[in-house]
Amino acid sequence: MLDIILKILLVALLLYIIANLFRGLFSALKNDPNSPPMTFYIGKRVGFSALVILLIILALAFDITSLNQRPY
Repeated sequence: MLDIILKILLVALLLYIIANLFRGLFSALKNDPNSPPMTFYIGKRVGFSALVILLIILALAFDITSLNQRPY
């Protein structure tokens, strides 16, 4: 059960990372001085990417999930 919750959380975080990537793109194209700069969205993307990697490492360390032994 915990494995399924982890997978749903990881997919949600990855979708949020992609959304921040596009928000940064639109912020760079719009060039509006009142909106947040592109680096704001890129920084959020990098932070959440680090969180995803940390969650995967912790899930492997606590045996919540396992690696695929035969990838073919």
